[in-house]
Amino acid sequence: MSKFLYNVGIRAYRLGVSLASPFHAKAAKWQQGRSQLFENLEKAFKDNKAPVIWFHCASLGEFEQGRPLIEGFRERHPEYKILLTFFSPSGYEVRKNYPGADYICYLPLDTKENARRFVQLVKPKMAVFVKYEFWHHFTKALKKLHIPLFSVSAIFRPNQIYFRKRGAFYRRILERFFHIYTQNQESATLLSSLNFSKVSTAGDTRVDRVLQTAASAAPIPVAAAFKGSSPVMVVGSSWPEDLKVLLPFMQQHLPHLKFILAPHEIRERELREIETRFPQQAVRFSQADAQTVARHQILLIDNIGMLSSLYQYADYAYVGGAFKTGLHNTLEPAVFGPPIFFGPKYAKFQEAIDLAEAGVAFPVKSTGELSAIFERLQKNPAEKNRIQSKAQEYLQKQAGASQRILTALEYWLPLPKA
Repeated sequence: MSKFLYNVGIRAYRLGVSLASPFHAKAAKWQQGRSQLFENLEKAFKDNKAPVIWFHCASLGEFEQGRPLIEGFRERHPEYKILLTFFSPSGYEVRKNYPGADYICYLPLDTKENARRFVQLVKPKMAVFVKYEFWHHFTKALKKLHIPLFSVSAIFRPNQIYFRKRGAFYRRILERFFHIYTQNQESATLLSSLNFSKVSTAGDTRVDRVLQTAASAAPIPVAAAFKGSSPVMVVGSSWPEDLKVLLPFMQQHLPHLKFILAPHEIRERELREIETRFPQQAVRFSQADAQTVARHQILLIDNIGMLSSLYQYADYAYVGGAFKTGLHNTLEPAVFGPPIFFGPKYAKFQEAIDLAEAGVAFPVKSTGELSAIFERLQKNPAEKNRIQSKAQEYLQKQAGASQRILTALEYWLPLPKA
């Protein structure tokens, strides 16, 4: 019955996307990106003689987790071609020209025929799925051809379907993985409770990525000129729900605190709304000039891909998504050491839990809470120094997951031909 419902759900999802695509840009990209997928793959792989490793990420956040593995594997094994797939347009559209992979495309919808055709066409020597990606037909097609499949940076919670009485169908999906590398010990313990022995706690590969980013962060002259000698709060990946708390806070603390604001989705209507609310104070990055930008108090980021480097200018950081259900990357600001704020829905994110417990991050439910904590920290430079030290201590302790996983994966690679 579960298998039947799974297949019905997959087809219902496809129908829903098809119906939404004339009205929703993201749905349209999801559908269009798959329209000639197999034809393009056939052309790309027609004459390929090199071995292939397949990395799959749901979206942009998972890509950032997988990226240290992709780049580490490329360095260790240049003889391999790398296939990178995405489920979501928010990952594919941003990283479709990523130079670290040889082939980049959408993941076909998880049907029996699509999975069989995809795996037989690509013929990967190994597959690596990042974090939450557990697809029935793809895992089954890989197992049928005896292709090693791994899950990395995985995280599990007791309320998930795998740990329920009716979760047998989904547990069988997990059993098809050769090994699962979890972010934390709690996840490994949960899997062990199912008598699942092919599990190790390796940590979060995103830590390695943010450490790389911080070490190589290029200056952004417009942002540097905007900051000058003023304290700045960098707001990353904000949603409208975050702005309900942030906009009153901004009104309270301007002009003594400046803001770099990077929305999760760049919409003209929302950018104009902020410009209207803060006349003469807000300027878009695309329209800013390094010679004059300092006279503004709000810098609106109207591009994608810059956020992780913008955090280098943060005296304080706010990370969006936790007034919805998907907190964005808190490790990106943590590597630069500012106090971090986010909304109350963060229980699914181990790094956010860890940072909050360490007193580096501060979940807030309202503008009042945000203001109270901010004002306390503003008056206490010693506390800000402690936060920076604790953040670095946490990141250094968590570093190295990528190398641990890569070394383990190499055990399963086919021996080179003599």
